[in-house]
Amino acid sequence: MRKNPEHFVWLAAFWIAVYLLLTALPLFLLLFSPAPSPRGFWRDFSAALGFAGLAMMMLQFALTARLQTVKAPFGSDLVYHFHRQISQVAFGLILAHPLILFVTTPSTVSLLKFWNAPWRARFAVAALAILIVQVGSSIWRRQLRLDYDRWRFWHGVLASAAVVLGLLHMMKVGHFVNLPWKRSLWLSHGALWVGLLAYVRLLKPWLALRQPYEVVAVNAERGQAWSLTLRAKGHHGLRFNPGQFAWLTLWHSPFLAKDHPFSFSASAERPELLRFTIKELGDFTATIKQAVPGQLAWLDGPHGAFSVDRYPHAPGYVFIAGGIGITPMMSMLHTLADRRDPRPLLLLYANRDLDSITFREEIEQLAPRLNLRVAHVLDRPPENWTGESGFINDAVLQRQLPEEFTDLDYFICGPPPMMNAVEQLLLRRDIPFGQIHTERFNLV
Repeated sequence: MRKNPEHFVWLAAFWIAVYLLLTALPLFLLLFSPAPSPRGFWRDFSAALGFAGLAMMMLQFALTARLQTVKAPFGSDLVYHFHRQISQVAFGLILAHPLILFVTTPSTVSLLKFWNAPWRARFAVAALAILIVQVGSSIWRRQLRLDYDRWRFWHGVLASAAVVLGLLHMMKVGHFVNLPWKRSLWLSHGALWVGLLAYVRLLKPWLALRQPYEVVAVNAERGQAWSLTLRAKGHHGLRFNPGQFAWLTLWHSPFLAKDHPFSFSASAERPELLRFTIKELGDFTATIKQAVPGQLAWLDGPHGAFSVDRYPHAPGYVFIAGGIGITPMMSMLHTLADRRDPRPLLLLYANRDLDSITFREEIEQLAPRLNLRVAHVLDRPPENWTGESGFINDAVLQRQLPEEFTDLDYFICGPPPMMNAVEQLLLRRDIPFGQIHTERFNLV
């Protein structure tokens, strides 16, 4: 469904306001009459930091709950990036709470003696230890070589445990939650956000089971990629905007939380027949080629804001892709072709060599159906190559961009270094920031 971009601007402002309200409101309500007696500035200030950090930790469940309405104005990659950054802020606030107490009231250090400490301190120490493990395992997951699926499961378990222990610590201290309605407020606040985890892990898998898909074909593509084609089984399929993605479950039950995000690579005009093109990079992606026709699969989607349908009034589009980043572009190109869209299109596609160009023949067949110009950029071009070589740089953009390039919308997807470089080049060429759209698949 195509909507005016202004709709998403207002929706983004609304959700930002909601986030700020839900972060600050529980803290301010604690000061309502009868206000608790003051215990000294630094002690009360450290408590305020702890309350703010706990509220932010609980809101993390909403950021990862795949709520399409919440993520629609921002895009999933931006929301997950914010989730990673704000979780470190929340952790810093929570960590500052005991550190301030240790500095200003040295006697509180004795509370770290876990087995001799009162229960309020035990809950706090356990919660903080869990948060340290959770944050550390998230930041250094790849360095620690933690299996993604196991890490993801324990990430949710540890987050829930930290929130529960934090709430228990708060209730046992009781100074700022000295009235039943204040305790009820925080308990309901925590239950709501932890409940979102149950929504993702229980309700959404149950809904996915009711709308299965079956494998139609698995086709090898150039660039060590495989196209997985799915057909809706017993329902009308999935409506999506071209360029969006879905979480795919294959080989396992959706209740096991072993799904992975992949972009659609076929037209959005055929919701009953879906295609994902997946580069073989190891682990789950290496198993795609083993799928057989008739095998069941499940989807959670659509997700993402990377789509031409978000900008329906653009006079034309420039697609800049690197490697397997071509997949959402193919969905948009196929959809525009099926709609017989006459607007000018440019595809700049960077690859290592000629044999690495995923969809090379498909792009050639698609071009006559569109007002499309294609420019391949090869790092290792063959002899007698007359196209662009090296990387997409300012000289390539100077040669390839049309005269009306500042009026077009730009879509960039590929390896992060390429995306960062191209985005900066476009900004230097005075392309408005609002006309540059990126998709970064770094959700963990």
